[in-house]
Amino acid sequence: MNFELLISFVLASSMLAIFPGPDNIYVLLQSIVNGKKFGLATVAGLISGCIVHTTLVAFGVSAIIKNNDYLFTILKVIGAAYLLYLAYKVYKSNADIVIEGNVARKSVTQLFKQGFMMNVLNPKVSIFFLAFFPSFLFSDTMSSIAQFYVLGLLFMFTSFVIFSLIAILSSSISEYIKSHKNSGVVLKWLQIVVFVGIAIFIFLSEK
Repeated sequence: MNFELLISFVLASSMLAIFPGPDNIYVLLQSIVNGKKFGLATVAGLISGCIVHTTLVAFGVSAIIKNNDYLFTILKVIGAAYLLYLAYKVYKSNADIVIEGNVARKSVTQLFKQGFMMNVLNPKVSIFFLAFFPSFLFSDTMSSIAQFYVLGLLFMFTSFVIFSLIAILSSSISEYIKSHKNSGVVLKWLQIVVFVGIAIFIFLSEK
């Protein structure tokens, strides 16, 4: 079992969870407007949806990896290309972090359900898992499906911790963003570096 690979996966997942995106900005807004408890309910819903995407990727990709080296190479190239595309999208995007707006008040249960559905109904999550997970398979003895679930659970745990911290520290984070106008630019370029770095890692990885 390659523990260094697992550590690399957790570090990469942490970096990806930290950078501003639709999910963590939504958590931040809910926490600011409705309170930390409601932000945490949103986090729980968003993270729970990841198990659906993990299952889809695990049972689909594991067969490819197990039966065909050529298809795995194609998958690896596509995954690296997709992450480079994400880096390009970030490069072309506005660096400003907008944390103001009208957010409808909902109950804890409603926010959990909404977060879950937001995640499950977003096909980009499955595509991202498809690009991200295969190069971090860490064992020669454990089944591919089991490894995908381990990676999925690690990704969920890491994202849950970071998103929960965003909910808990929402007031401080919003004040920091408002008082540091260049924070969006710095985070934008760090995100580009992380996407490109992971893409290179995936492209150079071996089965």
